Amino acid sequence: MGCSGSEMKVHLYTDGGSRGNPGPGAGAYLLQTPAGELIESRAIYQRETTNNIAEYTAVLEGLRAAQKRGAKELVLFSDSELLIRQLNGQYKVKSENLLPLYEACRKLLAGFDRWKAEHIPREKNAGADKLANEAMDLQRDIFREGSWRDIKPIRLGILLSGGGRTMVNLHQEIQAGRLPAQIVLVISSRSTVAGVQRAREIGLEPVIIRRKDFADIHSFSERIAEELDKAKVDLAVQAGWLCLWEIPKRYENRVMNIHPALLPSFGGQGMWGHHVHEAVLKAGCKVSGCTVHFCTNDYDAGPIIVQRCCPVLEGDDADTLAARVFREECIAYPEAIRLFAAGRLTVENGVVHIRN
Repeated sequence: MGCSGSEMKVHLYTDGGSRGNPGPGAGAYLLQTPAGELIESRAIYQRETTNNIAEYTAVLEGLRAAQKRGAKELVLFSDSELLIRQLNGQYKVKSENLLPLYEACRKLLAGFDRWKAEHIPREKNAGADKLANEAMDLQRDIFREGSWRDIKPIRLGILLSGGGRTMVNLHQEIQAGRLPAQIVLVISSRSTVAGVQRAREIGLEPVIIRRKDFADIHSFSERIAEELDKAKVDLAVQAGWLCLWEIPKRYENRVMNIHPALLPSFGGQGMWGHHVHEAVLKAGCKVSGCTVHFCTNDYDAGPIIVQRCCPVLEGDDADTLAARVFREECIAYPEAIRLFAAGRLTVENGVVHIRN
């Protein structure tokens, strides 16, 4: 969503800090209209950072968000008097680690028609401060957009074959008001997995559709589509779903999957769960992550919507890497669903484009 009218001018509140200096930290920003209406807010979690770097990271990402929204005029507010003086050219940045961030911020500021940076007391910057601390507590990024509140919730159908952790994460995002959706259907390909009980705990009796109960993949797929149709599902979400099924034409680009690696690498038949992480480790990769994509009738194929990265650390095993990747999954999947709900996704020639 671009800016229009009064949104051509925006107010940007930023803050950042670390617990250890250096230590785990986060930078956060709130992008608002001059009338105080939230456009978006975001916190960027950093596993090892300093107070100054976290503060400048918040400014940099906030400026990028403002430009992406089409803002022409900007007022930047921070409770760091030193940062404001530096941005206004009143005090020189001496740290070599900080200088690249400072220069990137100054370059972005130059892209606005008009801008100014003002120091405010901490109590007037409580929103950004609270968001940064929330990210440090959760040890993950946070993204919220004010416009989601105006989007009609979409009807989700969850397809699972295992523990249901992804389903629970989506349910929590919905309950917290961060995801404009309603889970109206849960289908499990297995009757005894933990996801069945977890579905009941969130108030839904899962439908069990086992591949082995059907003569062929066609009849299996028809049964799945029948339940999706009956529940009037807008988007089917594969959440640890391990069965290939034939997606009807009417559900093209209406079925999503999340894969615990950076596709197209480490995908395909048999590449699920720890098999993926073990392959990543065996290959000596230094970076892994997750991929949300629209599904086709091939394993782990289809247009990529969102990807998030995380490091592969020395001494990692499949369990430790899986835990780190899952933290990114908990961010990526809601983000992709929000974009779908907002009508911002289009697919052209097998490539997803995200409209502003």
